[in-house]
Amino acid sequence: MYGENDKIVPGNALTVSPGSPFGGLKFFGNNFLTRFEGSIVNAPILEKLTLVDSPGVLSGEKQRLNRNYDFEEVVKWFAERVDLVILLFDPYKLDISDELASVMRTLHGNEDKVRVVLNKADGVNVQQLMRVYGALMWSLGKVFETPEVVRVYIGSFWDKKPRNPDTAPLLTAEMNDLLSDLRELPRQAAVRKVNELVKRMRSLRAHTLLLHELRCQMPTVMGKAKKQAALCTPQAMSEVFRATHKKYNLPPGDFPNIHKFISVAKELNFSDFPKTDGSRLAKGKLLADLDEAMGVDIPKLLEALPGMSGQGMLHRSTSPITPDDLAYK
Repeated sequence: MYGENDKIVPGNALTVSPGSPFGGLKFFGNNFLTRFEGSIVNAPILEKLTLVDSPGVLSGEKQRLNRNYDFEEVVKWFAERVDLVILLFDPYKLDISDELASVMRTLHGNEDKVRVVLNKADGVNVQQLMRVYGALMWSLGKVFETPEVVRVYIGSFWDKKPRNPDTAPLLTAEMNDLLSDLRELPRQAAVRKVNELVKRMRSLRAHTLLLHELRCQMPTVMGKAKKQAALCTPQAMSEVFRATHKKYNLPPGDFPNIHKFISVAKELNFSDFPKTDGSRLAKGKLLADLDEAMGVDIPKLLEALPGMSGQGMLHRSTSPITPDDLAYK
């Protein structure tokens, strides 16, 4: 991050620092925070964006080692809040390990932010590059499991010119495309922030109505524990999801992962869930307010953004990044 004086800030201090965007990370505990730190650097580019570098994922025997914190959940926390996610590969290490595949699957729902970079591409010739690119796309398709093709940038990201003259024009054009994406981040940050807000609101509405349906299926007096246990099976919960989808005409994409939902819900008391027509939700007024915000307030907010620009979640400037900014080494 940007700062007048270069220094290192430990993870625990980052989470409690005034105005810090990392406060939510404190829930991952000391095992994570002792491995998390912030580098404060007096670099012009960092006045306009914040860079987050994750540790390398493990492969082979190293996967059996325990990180002592939930690495996938930490990655998911960041993925839900950042503006761009860059996955780095190189031509000599195209294999996607089990941990990397698992981490990439945590990006589900944020695929629009993901960019893949094939780095060190100047170390192979044209024919090898075609084979490497095809192999990478095939591997990515197995993990993301979507018909949309992931954007892959090919380049050699260091302070020297591409070594292979045959592929140099292609690599230069690809690297310029990626840098153009980075330059536009501050300009488009406000729209992305509103987009994330809408995603959360739609998810909240689906969760609220799911809890309402579960609460309505609970008996009034006896047999509550038995009924809850019966509802916490994949088959029964699938029926609840399907009924909620049909009754309220909710898009299937707004629903949570059913297995994760069951794992969390079975630890709770279904009888404590509020009904949407009950007093705890102000007889449905809060749900109506949510619908009004999505249908009226959010469109007005978008119209108020001049040129679809504004201040992002982790940005300090609304101006685009210039080539001179990116020239910082």
